[in-house]
Amino acid sequence: MSPDKLSPLNRAFPNASRIIYGCMGLGGGWNNEAITAADEAQAHQVIESALDNRITVFDHADIYTFGKAEQVFGQVIRQNPSLRERMVIQTKCAIRFADEDGPKRYDFSAAWLQHSVEKSLKQLNVERLDVLLLHRPDPLMHLDETAATLNAMIKAGKIDQIGVSNMHSRHIAWLQSALQQPIVANQIEMSLAHCPLLEDSMTSGSTNALGASIDTGLLEYCQLNQIQIQAWGSLAQGNITSAKPQATAQHQRIYACVRQLAAEYQTTSEAIALAWLMRLPMNIQPIIGTTNTKRIASCTKAEQLTLTREHWYQLFEASRGTEVP
Repeated sequence: MSPDKLSPLNRAFPNASRIIYGCMGLGGGWNNEAITAADEAQAHQVIESALDNRITVFDHADIYTFGKAEQVFGQVIRQNPSLRERMVIQTKCAIRFADEDGPKRYDFSAAWLQHSVEKSLKQLNVERLDVLLLHRPDPLMHLDETAATLNAMIKAGKIDQIGVSNMHSRHIAWLQSALQQPIVANQIEMSLAHCPLLEDSMTSGSTNALGASIDTGLLEYCQLNQIQIQAWGSLAQGNITSAKPQATAQHQRIYACVRQLAAEYQTTSEAIALAWLMRLPMNIQPIIGTTNTKRIASCTKAEQLTLTREHWYQLFEASRGTEVP
């Protein structure tokens, strides 16, 4: 790929891996219990495994395991400072859980953004966040306030790049209008088990589970504006790569197809499921979250695999439960 076709994320971080490791499973459970020695050992093992398998991008959020994911990751960096040089670290902020002040909410206010970034820097034990992503759209966002805060944090060296998560093209365009540098990434849910945006590209009038219109052309918008698409939930919590008792009919169809093609390509089920996403021309970065080091290695086999057009559509048909229109 020529330099002028690279996304701002690739240009900023030439060592950024195609597959991202999502750190939501680190730090113990979603509880207020203290981080244990076992949690720390697990984080160290997972980080080393990811790096050994050429995964260099690590995805966080300040809410993951109530902040413990960032904390335990920071402890590993504190003990092994040289690891930082091999990493691209991104985190997300703006989701606030219900507390004494109010219900669950999103917060793009200057005060909360500043608080979140300072807390993440401290917890991760880093001086700069490579990428800060705004986790979900805040309907109460004041554009000038939010943009000025982000611009100031970039100027101060607190963050290097800005991204978003779960945002429609209209959200991105509005925010971008007031920022001084490009938005580099949009992190959205996407997998063989969840691909309404692809359905939208073939049909019109699509709606989501709440009956709201899907963002027509989001994938194309991101391509046009060189915004890296990152796919969370890329393995559908393992429901499409392993047999589970409570699997839905869709999961069962996908799993059967994935398993068949894994045998044909002589690779892993994880590789087939991720290769399906990576076959799309948007240069999607799948996010994986397993803490099983063998599965981490299994996932990276996707980078050595290119599905045929026919097999890609075979998997898509398994997902849909019917042929394409």
